[in-house]
Amino acid sequence: SVPLLQAARKKNSMNLLELSEAELEEQFVRGDGPGGQATNKTNNCVVLKHIPSGIVVKCHQTRSVEKNRKIAREILQEKVDLFYKGEDSDVFKEKKASEKQKQEKKRRAKANLERKKLFKEMQQLDKE
Repeated sequence: SVPLLQAARKKNSMNLLELSEAELEEQFVRGDGPGGQATNKTNNCVVLKHIPSGIVVKCHQTRSVEKNRKIAREILQEKVDLFYKGEDSDVFKEKKASEKQKQEKKRRAKANLERKKLFKEMQQLDKE
C-alpha cells in the first residue's frame, strides 16, 4: 500500500481542499544541497506549515522565492487533501492508477522478454 502523504505532488487535481492563508505559517530559510554561495547566502527555501493538521512542507526547487512559495502551496494543498480525504482523495486515486499502469508495463515487458528467449531457443534447436 502507498503511504498517503507520499502520494502528493504527482499530478494536478481539481477537487482539492482549499487552504486559507490564516491556517498557514510561512518561514524562509537557507536551502541545503549543492549550489555554493548561491544557496549559502540566500533565504529562498520556503517552509510552509498547515497549523490545523501539523503538516510541514519544505520547498527549495528553484532560486526564486516566489516560485518556491507557489510550489510549496501546491504540494501542501495536495498533502492536506490526502490527510483529510485519505483514499477518497483524487491525488491518491491518481497515484494508484499510475502504479497500476507501471506494474502492467513491467508485466508486459517481462512477457515480451520471455517470448524472445523462447524464440531464440527455438532457432537454436532448428539449427541443430
